[in-house]
Amino acid sequence: MSGGGLLVAGTTSDAGKSVVTAGICRWLVRQGVKVAPFKAQNMSLNSFVTREGAEIGRAQAMQAQACRLEPTALMNPVLLKPGGEQSSQVVLLGKPVGELSARGYHGGRQQRLLGTVLDCLEQLRGTYDAVICEGAGSPAEINLRRTDIVNMGIARGARLPVLVVGDIDRGGVFASFFGTVALLSREDQELVAGFLVNKFRGDVSLLEPGLDMLHGLTGRRTYGVLPFRHGLGIDEEDGLRVSLRGAVRESVVAAPVGEDVLRVAVCAVPLMSNFTDVDALAAEPGVVVRFVDRPEELADADLVVIPGTRGTVRALQWLRERGLADAIGRRAAEGRPVLGICGGFQILGEHIEDDVESRQGHVTGLGILPVRVRFAREKTLTRPVGEALGEAVEGYEIHHGVAEVTGGEPFLDGCRVGQTWGTHWHGSLESDGFRRAFLRAVAAAAGRRFVPAPDTSFAALREEQLDRLGDLIEQHADTDALWRLIESGAPQGLPFIPPGAPA
Repeated sequence: MSGGGLLVAGTTSDAGKSVVTAGICRWLVRQGVKVAPFKAQNMSLNSFVTREGAEIGRAQAMQAQACRLEPTALMNPVLLKPGGEQSSQVVLLGKPVGELSARGYHGGRQQRLLGTVLDCLEQLRGTYDAVICEGAGSPAEINLRRTDIVNMGIARGARLPVLVVGDIDRGGVFASFFGTVALLSREDQELVAGFLVNKFRGDVSLLEPGLDMLHGLTGRRTYGVLPFRHGLGIDEEDGLRVSLRGAVRESVVAAPVGEDVLRVAVCAVPLMSNFTDVDALAAEPGVVVRFVDRPEELADADLVVIPGTRGTVRALQWLRERGLADAIGRRAAEGRPVLGICGGFQILGEHIEDDVESRQGHVTGLGILPVRVRFAREKTLTRPVGEALGEAVEGYEIHHGVAEVTGGEPFLDGCRVGQTWGTHWHGSLESDGFRRAFLRAVAAAAGRRFVPAPDTSFAALREEQLDRLGDLIEQHADTDALWRLIESGAPQGLPFIPPGAPA
């Protein structure tokens, strides 16, 4: 017998689907329910490697942690990794299967994957008491409905009740809720059970008359009003939308343990991937992390990070065009700390042979590290463990570039020359002892009297965030009604709201 299920859709992208899904998962697992997350199709440059060597979206890895599970490829069978405005790498069941234009994907390939994603969902529902599914964008994208496999397509195929999340902090939430339902076909509307208001500030009693009117207009109830909370935007899907001016999703920066803070500047390269690597730095008391795109913003930085990217050659050209490449070269020559991760590591090398990603052949790198990179058609997907700076460290690798290191001091899989460090390992800074040792080395090189906190546990902080999400659902949603949805499906007899989907 299949377990229960729910699809968490949204009125817009970034309405809060990922965190609401994680919150419902954490609430359920605390009730003793065996629950798993699922997202049929994810478009993201933030990905993760499972223990079996499959690549999935980081949001689903985070949701698996909310369920206290190891993530698997079943939880995110289709991952699209943008390579520009017009094309994406398609990752199917954890492995890349090719590049497709948006027109090519939506023109036929996507719909052919519906059977695959429904099979994955059914496998999960056969194993767990409940599967909480996350939609993508809005279910009312009428131009894409015919080939949809992630919103109403999966809801119809698996008969899932749908909960629509709206971000009231953006404004227009009532119109968004009503319009979302009214642009769906009669058959799709039958599965839309109701709404969840996200990021509300103020007195809920002032909102309630509007919720009552929405119920009268749509015949659908609101299952909860979640208050606005800082610092809950964990493992976002899309690095393309990161604000260059804001600090990294931090709440209030805690006071440093030592006398100085440590300033980290992250170069916001095009097609930035796995920018979540710097979350562990932002979690350290006294470490201030910001994204930058101008050379003068590197001047007061104690550490410059060149992060991963889905377009290494394009990012290298961008750094040169902006004057950042020269500023990074000067820093390295002066012995000021620079860290390159994955694509950032490749950029720091002598040259790149790329007939796979950019297809530009031989490209000269920044020449700071003694590394030569050749892009292979096979993607490296591993979960390495090791030791560096006298501390145990683990991470994960996602890259086509194969690095030949010809000198320098060994550093994880890469190398170090002076105060310039390079590695393909994502996630290494989540290893607490290694992160502290690295920050001590950076502080010493930068001449800062910064001392890492002795007791910061990134894993514990992540667990605290997931528990806060579970608390939001438990305290501010009608959990009895949510469970009835998950167990029994959408209520019968929900009214049709005209005009419905266009013919």
